[in-house]
Amino acid sequence: MKIELKNISKAFGVNQVLKDISLTVNSGEVHALMGENGAGKSTLMNILTGLFPASGGKIFIDGEERTFQNPREAELFGISFIHQEMNSWPELTVMENLFLGREIKKNGLLNNKEMRKQSRAAFNELGVNIPLNVEIGTLSVGQQQMIEIAKSFLSNLQILIMDEPTSALTERETSKLFEVIQHLKKRGVGIIYISHRMEEIFKLSDVVTVMRDGKVIDTKPTKDTNVNELVKKMVGREITDYYPHKNTPVGDVTFEVSHLESATNKFHDISFSVKSGEILAFSGLMGSGRTEVMRAVFGIDKPKSGVIKLHGKPIRIRKPLDAIRHGIGFLTENRKDEGLILDFSIRENVTLPSTRNFVKNLFFNTKMAMLFVRDLIQRLTIRSTGTEQIVGNLSGGNQQKVVLAKWVGISPKVLILDEPTRGVDVGSKREIYELMNELAGKGVPIIMVSSDLPEVLGVSDRIIVMHEGRIAGEILGKDANQEKIMQLATLGE
Repeated sequence: MKIELKNISKAFGVNQVLKDISLTVNSGEVHALMGENGAGKSTLMNILTGLFPASGGKIFIDGEERTFQNPREAELFGISFIHQEMNSWPELTVMENLFLGREIKKNGLLNNKEMRKQSRAAFNELGVNIPLNVEIGTLSVGQQQMIEIAKSFLSNLQILIMDEPTSALTERETSKLFEVIQHLKKRGVGIIYISHRMEEIFKLSDVVTVMRDGKVIDTKPTKDTNVNELVKKMVGREITDYYPHKNTPVGDVTFEVSHLESATNKFHDISFSVKSGEILAFSGLMGSGRTEVMRAVFGIDKPKSGVIKLHGKPIRIRKPLDAIRHGIGFLTENRKDEGLILDFSIRENVTLPSTRNFVKNLFFNTKMAMLFVRDLIQRLTIRSTGTEQIVGNLSGGNQQKVVLAKWVGISPKVLILDEPTRGVDVGSKREIYELMNELAGKGVPIIMVSSDLPEVLGVSDRIIVMHEGRIAGEILGKDANQEKIMQLATLGE
């Protein structure tokens, strides 16, 4: 299958998001699509698969003009789009999610035997072993992502669109995915691969297209370009230092966690402290308990035991509201379900944890809130039409910045960031790192959970590595390298 997008444009009201885009994708090739958050990559793919109509331009498939009325129609035609945010129903089982809207029936009844057979075949091709009868909401983000990928194998797949597919995968899952992509290429499947991870682009893709501000800047064979050239085309400038130097001093211990024990056996006897102005990274493999510890600290999950101290005094956190009242902010790894209310505006989301600051004489001061949010939009360079834009209409990276703005807005005493740059472009990553340094310079202790080892090494003062629910070791940032971290993460010693 050959897809040609010719002179595609798209406007949402007065906001012109795509301008005269032309793109060609061929069978059996991996075509990388790169650009900053808000460049229009996902919008272009949503037009191709029928979620949005184009304002102008035409789509040709194998030389014939075609448009799809909805993504289901595109999928039946052989074009499948795996979105960055999972489109699953948490209360349904894995198999129910896999076949939702495409159930197999026999004599008017569900043919569970055949659906199980096809589900297992898809999982076998991916090399994953996930029970089919468990609710999908009980699974890890990485497992849910692999299920999304497996869905595409159940259709007449000819073109596969992947939007940041490895953002929530373990190293093993990512390696298996790359094997699957090579297998699909040999079968003649064309793949549009949207990613901000440069190493993946150069490892997988045959062709790369760079978009900026709703336009195509360049398309060329991947072998004919390099990282610095791509970055410059993406952001319109050179970024010579991906991890800005942190030169702020680290002060005294501000926040302490002692002997924290999970009520659900996810982690055991966790003790650590973080100092004012310090960036403390938590590293480890997916499932090691990093995120679960932070959820317990913030009051989302109730621990069995443990003591938390702020400025040397014990504090009691039974629910997230308690943590917020103590000045603790928590950017969760699952921004869609836990970090944002997608049908609320930017202003409503950002002011949610600090509403009390804008109430005077029992009335909410909307004007003051708007000025406050405008300042944060500018400070974090959130690409939007303004404070009242609905968050669900923003790109994934800009949604991430809204979550970050929400917690920066409470003037945190402690800030916990779980995968702060997941799905964020290289220019925005640099901005987030600079913001972290700025907050640390003001004495804010920052705890960062990250699966990105270069990020862990590039921004942290100290690193705690977890293995199977326990702290395996601690390394000063200046003494750390990938080998030391991986040894602790995989062997626990």
